[in-house]
Amino acid sequence: MSVVFVAASQLPTPFGVFTMHGFLDEETGKEHVALTLGRVDDGAPVLGRLHSECLTGDALFSLRCDCGFQLEAALRAIADEGRGVLLYLRQEGRGIGLLNKIRAYELQDGGADTVEANERLGFGADQRDYAICLPMLRHLGIASIKLMTNNPRKVNALEGFGIRVAERRPLQIDHNPHNQKYLATKAGKLGHMLGQRHQGEVEPQ
Repeated sequence: MSVVFVAASQLPTPFGVFTMHGFLDEETGKEHVALTLGRVDDGAPVLGRLHSECLTGDALFSLRCDCGFQLEAALRAIADEGRGVLLYLRQEGRGIGLLNKIRAYELQDGGADTVEANERLGFGADQRDYAICLPMLRHLGIASIKLMTNNPRKVNALEGFGIRVAERRPLQIDHNPHNQKYLATKAGKLGHMLGQRHQGEVEPQ
């Protein structure tokens, strides 16, 4: 894997002062960051999240997805714990990129769900590659993680790379009229563990 560490600095946030570690994937040219709080290299399981970039949700306050809400909830949970890590991965639109994501949104405006839209554009339902996480976690000295996710693929990926998932913590948000179908598709087609009550709430009428 061609992901290399570049530099680290402090990052003050509303939740606390994190350390931001910058990494470069020399093969793709993509830049990824890890935010850490407290000591994470002592061998004890670390509260953490793998968060894929979502410009629309993380920065533009989109209600079409749950990404921005999950990002804030994860950082807040790490701050409350006083120790943790968030990997911010530059894999926009489940790996299809920003402009293709906008194309997928256009198809969704016409009635397609997120999986159907990706497939109509010639992509898989989820093209993210979590192998980039391994060199980042190794650099940080993290071998065991309490993972904040609803996505079983993230759990399986980390365990496949030899990272112990000591615990999975759900990271669920309330639905709204704009992300109702999105969340139902996550649960129904991508196997996200949203829980029976929550899944029932988001099933489209």
